[in-house]
Amino acid sequence: MPELSPRRRLLVLLICCMSLLIVSLDNTVLNVALPSLQRDLGASTSGLQWTIDAYTLVLASLLMLAGSTADRLGRKRIFMAGLVVFSVGSLLCSLAPNLDLLIAARMGQAVGGSMLNPVAMSIITNTFTDPRERARAIGVWGAVVGISMAAGPLVGGLLVESVGWRSIFWLNLPVGLAALLLTLRYVPESRAPKARRPDPLGQLLVIVLFGSLTYAIIEAPNAGFASVAPYAALALAALLGLLAYEPRRPEPLIDLRFFRSAPFSGATVIAISAFAALGGFLFLSTLYLQNVRGLDALHAGLWMLPMAAPTFLCAPLSGRLIGTRGPRLPLVVAGLAMTTSGVLFAAFDAETSNTTLFLGYVLFGIGFGFVNAPITNTAVSGMPRAQAGVAAAVASTSRQLGQTLGVAVVGAVLAAGVGSSSYRETFVSAATPGWWILTACGAAVLALGTLTTGPWARRTAERTAERLESAEVREAAGVSA
Repeated sequence: MPELSPRRRLLVLLICCMSLLIVSLDNTVLNVALPSLQRDLGASTSGLQWTIDAYTLVLASLLMLAGSTADRLGRKRIFMAGLVVFSVGSLLCSLAPNLDLLIAARMGQAVGGSMLNPVAMSIITNTFTDPRERARAIGVWGAVVGISMAAGPLVGGLLVESVGWRSIFWLNLPVGLAALLLTLRYVPESRAPKARRPDPLGQLLVIVLFGSLTYAIIEAPNAGFASVAPYAALALAALLGLLAYEPRRPEPLIDLRFFRSAPFSGATVIAISAFAALGGFLFLSTLYLQNVRGLDALHAGLWMLPMAAPTFLCAPLSGRLIGTRGPRLPLVVAGLAMTTSGVLFAAFDAETSNTTLFLGYVLFGIGFGFVNAPITNTAVSGMPRAQAGVAAAVASTSRQLGQTLGVAVVGAVLAAGVGSSSYRETFVSAATPGWWILTACGAAVLALGTLTTGPWARRTAERTAERLESAEVREAAGVSA
């Protein structure tokens, strides 16, 4: 890709951030709309889980395929196709007459979404080649998540109260169209120097793994563990199949050699943990504020501002810290803040007091604001630029898988605790195990952020990059790696 002027690079960053905005805004807006959607469509707790997880599950399953396809066919081309599919899926969501068709439309939306964020990150990585510039750009990227968290609950609450939950999907249409036209005009096309071949069996195993695992977790409280045991076994078989099959392919869907880098492996698990905490946190908070406290969607959105505002403010600060001091400090701050927030809810019933509820939200917002930029930066730093799309896709997959598992696990725990009782009577006690799970996620961020950012970890990253580059040279020369 040719060197762009500073103004053109900033414009490319803006366009890529627009895609992140509609994808991120869609989830935060939808969370506020869940109680209204539940009443309108008669959805159960598991139905609400599927409304969120059908999207994140398909997204997680297809992100790596989208990243490698964009490296092969052209990042601009795949990015534009994603904008079109996502916008059409959003329109279909707004027209869905029942829960089943809404879930199906959400899955279509996710097919388009899978072509956006990892491809956009690959475009950013190849546009901002200076490490410090890249860190700042990724900080801006992370701030967009904060914007979506800040604007999503308020905009969603206002739309739900004034127009209805269907209107939340209309937001994506003008933004998607503007991003499409700007991409066509200003984003240059780019590809990886060497195209990666498709891996259909690997892709099928990923879909089976994620789908079976999520189904088993969500449906266990209703169907019983004996009924979902075959799905859990199928997920395990798919995992073992991936571990056995992928290393044998010269160009696998998931290059397991990446995981020899401690920072890359750490970033992957940190992403799963942090976004599991986010998914569970939003799910529990939304149901508590509206179904237990009895707030309408707009006032519930206002209550989420103490979480959203720190995320918005801390994300660019995290990016700057990475550029000057590396990823350890942001990850430690993130882990400490998220863990403390979880403990407040799990051990001290923070939601029952306005003061502790406010403090718990602020701490979680600080933690999540600091965690996103180091995940992305660590995932792509040190990797050959030709593999940027795949590396970014693994990081994005980890985020979506984490959010999927967070909603599935916490929702399943909540459903089992509530049983046939009303939310008002049993929510606080039923949600306590879920809050402890989120506390454990924060502790994992803290531990791995400390362990995988030191000198030893950097040496493993350097050795991994050398092996990958040597393998690329040998493959280019026609020698088997």
